[in-house]
Amino acid sequence: MSKTIGLYTLGCKLNYSETSTIGNQFIQHGFEVVDFKKPADVYLINTCTVTENANRECRQIIRSALRNNPNASVIVTGCYAQLKPEEIAAIKGVDYILGSKEKFEIFSLIDRIEKQRSTEIIVSDTEKLDESFGIASSTEADNRTRAFFKIQDGCDYKCSFCTIPLARGKSRSLAPEEVLVQFKEIINQNYKEIILTGVNVGDYGQKTGHNLYNLLLKMIEVEGEYRIRISSIEPNLLNDDIIDLAYSSPRICDHFHIPLQSGSNKILSLMKRRYKKELYHSLISKLKKSIPDCGIGVDVIVGFPGETYEDFLETYDFIKDLPISYLHVFTYSERENTAAIEIGEKILPNEKKQRNNMLRILSEKKRFEFQNSMIGKITNVIFEENNFNNMMKGYSSNYLRVVYKFNPLFVNSITPVRIREVNGEFCKGDLIGENKSVEKLFI
Repeated sequence: MSKTIGLYTLGCKLNYSETSTIGNQFIQHGFEVVDFKKPADVYLINTCTVTENANRECRQIIRSALRNNPNASVIVTGCYAQLKPEEIAAIKGVDYILGSKEKFEIFSLIDRIEKQRSTEIIVSDTEKLDESFGIASSTEADNRTRAFFKIQDGCDYKCSFCTIPLARGKSRSLAPEEVLVQFKEIINQNYKEIILTGVNVGDYGQKTGHNLYNLLLKMIEVEGEYRIRISSIEPNLLNDDIIDLAYSSPRICDHFHIPLQSGSNKILSLMKRRYKKELYHSLISKLKKSIPDCGIGVDVIVGFPGETYEDFLETYDFIKDLPISYLHVFTYSERENTAAIEIGEKILPNEKKQRNNMLRILSEKKRFEFQNSMIGKITNVIFEENNFNNMMKGYSSNYLRVVYKFNPLFVNSITPVRIREVNGEFCKGDLIGENKSVEKLFI
């Protein structure tokens, strides 16, 4: 009987990409991947350390795994493991801690994965991360309909709140020729949506004379039925060429996730971001003018040191007036070895919570407005394989969640749907089939 492994991911799409890649290594070594909530021989947790909540959740997940099987081997890797291995080692029951480089070398570093009497820590210095890219092969995301594809890792930016450069090293990119080889392999595996991931995707190739736009030009020349989604891109790196390409090519999704972090120039300066709010406003205006129905996601941090209530209201009003689709709201938490710790005027927890709630409510309003703006319009959807009470779900090119009565003929294919109504977080619509006939949805 083959051994089993449960996988758990905290954090960004890049982490999900790498967890799937690690999972494939276990499969190649005879393991069966099982639901993390079920008993398993091995549990692997790929961690994030963006906020203190991420660290806390990691500790809870470790304890949850050991409740499922107290005799299981527990492996912890990722950014938290890279930065705080001793802190993780203090959690009873952890057997192996692997750094950002070592997570791709598990079976060469560990002869036999088994329960240990004491925790084994295998973590390289951050400098060694600059020499390693890891594995970027195709990875399963949602039942073989979407794949995460890592083309870039690390970051050279020095945002005052962020520890990611410490956990992942300097910016580095997969060579264009290797990207194309692996991209074709992903297409041949019948994935229809490929999500380009990295710590700073827009920085792709900058050190080697390449850039993201030229890479995308080469990628969309590959034959096949697919589309490409950019996971996230900094506002100062989303240029006119990429916007024009997304407008002209149906193979580039009409969706951009663009971190803002604050709508106050004062706070952006304290954060050491590389733009002002005027540039961000100009970018969003340009995007909506070029691609009116594009979906736009925004990251924002509340409660940064020195953020007065007036600064927060400036951010709130700035976002309220932007034609965006949704927000990802983060509450600032102190991270060791970051410049933000030295900034005074800490914000009280209750105040940070209030600001977070205000922006989350605004996000729901923005999402509802965007959904309703799409009623009567046609957008391309890729439905997933899962059957939810005779319904299937999928994402549109501009990142709407769409539901339709389950029909295996339309699973994992790019299908045009006319949006008809909004029901909570989902949209319903009329599916335009292969013969261009319209099937009505009655539910």
